[in-house]
Amino acid sequence: MKPPVYWGAIVLFGIIHLQALFSNLPVEVPIYITSLIVFGLVYVIHKKLLLPISILGTYWNGLFFAVQCLLAAIYLFVPTSWVYSVPLILFIWTEAIHIAFSSKLFASEKQIKEMVEERDQMNETFRTVRAQRHDYLKHVSAIHFMLEKGGNAEAKAYLDEIVDEYEETNLSIKGERGSIAAMLHQMYNRAKSSGISAVYHLDLPLSTLPLSDTDLVNLVGNLLSNSIDACEEWQKERKEQASLTLQFYKRSGLYLLICKNSTLPIPNDMLDSLFHTYGKTTKAGHHEGLGTKIIHDTVKEYKGLLDFTYRDQEFTVKIKIPAIR
Repeated sequence: MKPPVYWGAIVLFGIIHLQALFSNLPVEVPIYITSLIVFGLVYVIHKKLLLPISILGTYWNGLFFAVQCLLAAIYLFVPTSWVYSVPLILFIWTEAIHIAFSSKLFASEKQIKEMVEERDQMNETFRTVRAQRHDYLKHVSAIHFMLEKGGNAEAKAYLDEIVDEYEETNLSIKGERGSIAAMLHQMYNRAKSSGISAVYHLDLPLSTLPLSDTDLVNLVGNLLSNSIDACEEWQKERKEQASLTLQFYKRSGLYLLICKNSTLPIPNDMLDSLFHTYGKTTKAGHHEGLGTKIIHDTVKEYKGLLDFTYRDQEFTVKIKIPAIR
């Protein structure tokens, strides 16, 4: 069941149940009043909740739909009375179960997907480190041969190239726990493959943040992923190299995480609710706009503060987390 179909069905059943209940009042309530009430309530719910109804598939969604049809059919056999409040309550209760069921399944599948991605990232990081260790003696031998032949300049250039390669890996894994190191390494490689100038300025490992590994990967992963997406769109439009910077340091009992990236202009109305509502996204194409809301919820869960600014085609997110475990 696609979201538009689901919301349309909810509005229809809501109008039926509420209008039936209003039929018990001494004055007649016009159908358009009932419709406005239902539309208003559904709109608020739609904005506040993420409802991955389609994840249940045709069978379960069809079963819930059949139950709702049976509840609506009660009015054909029961005379007008305040008993009509019972189908309305059952309607709300059934949809609460429907939403909870789909949300639980969505969360479980999302967690499994994230675990698989983390495993793949860790394996890739491990392969990179292992390959560098395997080639280390070969590099030393090559430099030694160049120096023996008097190729000092050639040896220096070769050594600079090796140092740059090792430094890229070192930036990601230095002092980090496995899942965090793998995520940082994967994001750095993704930015590099897109031609983005990515820089990590980390005064201390991100793993020192008082967050669980899962929450930390979600927070920083979504932050970097959104930044890379914005940089890729900026490069496509401007035909210039975009830049991304991640900074992390500790000041006066607070951890400060700052992410800056090139971005195309962002409408003011989108900026106002970017980190507060599901479905808000600056990306082109089909995106659910989940990343920014996940960032906001994670920061809020750990009693942190989130601030963001857009100026001169640069978007900056500043996160402060208390240094308390």
